[in-house]
Amino acid sequence: MSNRRQFLAGAGLLAAAGAVSRVAMAALPEPVIQSSAATAAPLSPPNGRPYDPVVTLNGWTAPWRMNAGVKEFHLVAEPVEREIAPGMVARLWGYNGQSPGPTIEVVEGDRVRIFVTNRLPEHTTIHWHGQRLPNGMDGVGGLTQPQIPPGKTFVYEFVARRPGTFMYHPHADEMVQMAMGMMGFWVTHPRAVHPHIARVDRDFCILLNAYDIEPGSLVPKVNTMLEFNLWTWNSRAFPGIDSLNVRQGDRVRVRIGNLTMTNHPIHIHGHEFEVTGTDGGPTQPESRWPEVTTDVAVGQMRQIEFIADEAGDWAMHCHKSHHTMNAMGHGVPTMVGIDHRGLVEGIQKLVPDYMLMGERGMADMGEMEMPLPDNTLPMMTGQGPFGAVEMGGMFTVLKVRREQKPGDFSDPGWFRHPSGTVAREWTGAPLAEAPRGRSAGGHAMPRAQAAPSVEMQVRKPGGHAGH
Repeated sequence: MSNRRQFLAGAGLLAAAGAVSRVAMAALPEPVIQSSAATAAPLSPPNGRPYDPVVTLNGWTAPWRMNAGVKEFHLVAEPVEREIAPGMVARLWGYNGQSPGPTIEVVEGDRVRIFVTNRLPEHTTIHWHGQRLPNGMDGVGGLTQPQIPPGKTFVYEFVARRPGTFMYHPHADEMVQMAMGMMGFWVTHPRAVHPHIARVDRDFCILLNAYDIEPGSLVPKVNTMLEFNLWTWNSRAFPGIDSLNVRQGDRVRVRIGNLTMTNHPIHIHGHEFEVTGTDGGPTQPESRWPEVTTDVAVGQMRQIEFIADEAGDWAMHCHKSHHTMNAMGHGVPTMVGIDHRGLVEGIQKLVPDYMLMGERGMADMGEMEMPLPDNTLPMMTGQGPFGAVEMGGMFTVLKVRREQKPGDFSDPGWFRHPSGTVAREWTGAPLAEAPRGRSAGGHAMPRAQAAPSVEMQVRKPGGHAGH
């Protein structure tokens, strides 16, 4: 297996012959590279039109420079190493040192110029998903533009014409490049008060992505169509996903984009929300209704908003149960209810590390310390204040606190529950056994009478009849 230096340098070696010269690079904005997987603080705009910045969970916002009134960014498509969660690193493709790439934040009406340098071993493009722009800037290789060869820099330029939540990703060898993690968020803020876009206190960005990385491996299997084993938010799996830390009473917006191969019903505990926007723009207030779960289909954006008025540590997750697990084998048989007494000891004499899984369900895996291959994660993991959380993948916590200060996104720790507000064991008188119905049928089609017993004779081929 190639080492990290070879992996990260490989694209540069392949591209060296056509590399951008130092003279040419001097005219470009300096690309900013990020290696940390921590959630960066919101980037307050140092120049240009003002706006209320977003927070990208386990991500960051790309800085820019102003050049004669144009907002200039520089994205570098390159191999990256991304920590999926502590204990596991994946070798992906991304932008500016990370997958996803940095979030791009602009204001409605901004003229935007994005330089894209290709340090991959193959050509690429960038499609600005959901944007209204000139056809030649849409980023579909071979259709609207030439491909960006390795070592070359292309420039995209257009006006951010409408506010909303968008994405960027390649439209070149998509199956490989998106499976390798090439994607990023784009937010266009309104330039003035908008009748359908409320000001919020906290604004989070989450990009849903998925990988198929075999335990012990580093690189995703790009030919996988559906059977992914790592379901991630911003290329992070629980317990590596940061919490959403908000102040009680805050109006909170969460922008969610889906670039996986399936839909994801995103569910928040303890609060109701409304879908206030899609990648098509803000929804009109009269079209909204309260929800606690919204389905985000492939290629869609959903913008949800709620008032965080219930203090506590509230789960937020995809409601497909296998999407809140980490790497697992789909071929494991169901062993629930099978009596293994006396069997395990015999197997362990032959295989000392053998562990029984699934006799009482799979919850034991949340606490057992079984040997794992290098560079992989437990299927269920995470420790809360009351024990194992038994989750993975697309799961995090919404932490609502009265004492959280405005603009403070730091983790406040675990919630201190008021006395008498935690579910507990009943220690009073035991309950009488509940009566069980013994009706022979339902009310719609009751059985008229008991079925008579039937004597059957079975004749085996070439044999005699028997009972």
